[in-house]
Amino acid sequence: MAPVDQLKDAKVIFVLGGPGSGKGTQCERIVAKYGLAHLSSGDLLRAEVASGSERGNRLKAIMESGELVSLDIVLELIRDAMLARGAAGAKGFLIDGYPRELEQGVRFESELVPCKAVLFFDVSEEAMQQRLLKRGETSGRVDDNEATIRKRFQTFQQLTKPVIEHYKGQGKVIQVDASGSVDEVFGQVQKQLDALKL
Repeated sequence: MAPVDQLKDAKVIFVLGGPGSGKGTQCERIVAKYGLAHLSSGDLLRAEVASGSERGNRLKAIMESGELVSLDIVLELIRDAMLARGAAGAKGFLIDGYPRELEQGVRFESELVPCKAVLFFDVSEEAMQQRLLKRGETSGRVDDNEATIRKRFQTFQQLTKPVIEHYKGQGKVIQVDASGSVDEVFGQVQKQLDALKL
């Protein structure tokens, strides 16, 4: 995939945290306040699955088993969504739940655009599990069950922690204690994003 000229000046913030860390909720608030386009790799994948396409059916089987979808497919989905939102006037992007593993981040930055910061929502596994099981009562999501949640935690620990360490080494990680209320967490987020002068 060749670098995409239309995206070269885009401001990108990666949003990371374990499943149930509150990334989606906080992203909604960030979008409302800062006007960035919110792209969730999970939402893009679920939309593809819901479309019933051949690719969507393959993705459904992978997601139901708790495995990760290939780098190429996720990068294509994000690139296409960024181009569409950019064409609609978005100047910046919150990319939620991405990169899940180091190679995703490296490829994103070499093939699309370097990220400006990594917003990391840090919270205990116990708290995340309680939140996910509660969400599972109403979400209808195939991955909000105890067995899959445990597998998602393992995947996060093995693959995503090294991503956070990599970006810490570049001074790009904004670590937020996500154990408080939605308002408390957003208060921390605002201070950090205001300092970035988006």
